[in-house]
Amino acid sequence: MHKVILIISPQSWGNMMLAKHHYAIELAKQGNEVYYLNPPDNHQWSWSSDRVTIKPVSGYSNLFIIDQQLYFPYKLKFHSRNLYNLLVKRQIRKILATIPKPVDLIWSFDLGNLFPLKYFDKKLLRIFHPVDEPSDNNAILAGKGADIIFSVTKEILEKYLRFGKPLHFINHGLADEFIGIESKSVSSDNHIKVGLSGNLMRPDLDRRILLLIVHENPEVIFHFYGSHSIGQSNIGATEDIATPMFIKELESLKNVVLHGVLKTEELARELNRMDAFLICYNINKDQSRGTNYHKVLEYISTGKVIIANNITTYKGMNELVVMTSGRDNNDELPALFSNTIRHLDKFNTVDLYNKRKAFAKDNTYKKQVERIASILNG
Repeated sequence: MHKVILIISPQSWGNMMLAKHHYAIELAKQGNEVYYLNPPDNHQWSWSSDRVTIKPVSGYSNLFIIDQQLYFPYKLKFHSRNLYNLLVKRQIRKILATIPKPVDLIWSFDLGNLFPLKYFDKKLLRIFHPVDEPSDNNAILAGKGADIIFSVTKEILEKYLRFGKPLHFINHGLADEFIGIESKSVSSDNHIKVGLSGNLMRPDLDRRILLLIVHENPEVIFHFYGSHSIGQSNIGATEDIATPMFIKELESLKNVVLHGVLKTEELARELNRMDAFLICYNINKDQSRGTNYHKVLEYISTGKVIIANNITTYKGMNELVVMTSGRDNNDELPALFSNTIRHLDKFNTVDLYNKRKAFAKDNTYKKQVERIASILNG
């Protein structure tokens, strides 16, 4: 593509890497000059300053982080949206003026509609790329100024039909670090290892079912990868009473290991040590509504079986994901998990292993960027 690209994200740059971060890295790898806009600090602002600064990302010659301070209260977004929209136009001009080269393309993952695409010059190509379920009207309006919309589920795309823009399904991407790693077999001590990655502070985990599965399978070692305290997360966390109680119970269980946040390459190596994976979200609460999860491809890349709540994107793909049939609750998940673990040889055959590996390799971020570029150029 070889463009100057501004990526707008609701999540800051940090240790926890999501689709927004990986797309920024891949776009930079492919020769684009990429600027990743961190969201503003909700509590820092000054009428006399709309500070915008740029710093390079270590290890990448053409990837930069933009930090910003608003010159007006962020809370106006919630209490006076019209005034917020009027003021944010100046912030957008400041951001674009700070970037040393003319921007060619705006790539927005911003479901909060912090920086409405309609306020960017129509001469710029404006991509809207929601990778999470839009949960309110702001999230829908975020697509209004886009020239083209990509998303990871058909359900999300359907919500943007009203704008009459081209809509394209692009599955989640897989980072290069997960490709080409040799997967390990069941450990010699006969303890089956089951992996779960992601932010344990999220309230949409089906904690009741998850703890039930852990308690009912004491012979299985459950390895959790991801933040389990507020300070570890750059992508948000819940500070209610139930969350620390849930974490404390996990910490007390002998068949649970909490690894915390790992770098992408470390996580990739760790996942390939697992024998199976568990996904256990309450789809009535989770931000994806059980339609798709980024972690699915990371698990598939190991070639090992995934046992999960219902995920619509993978419906009918039993070779890739073993999932519950119901979407109202996860009551059948404990039995499904136990049955799969008891017959692990059946679910981790060489044939299934190779099919999963091949599917993952065809869905790397490199492949997804190439697919998007082909659509844009077509």
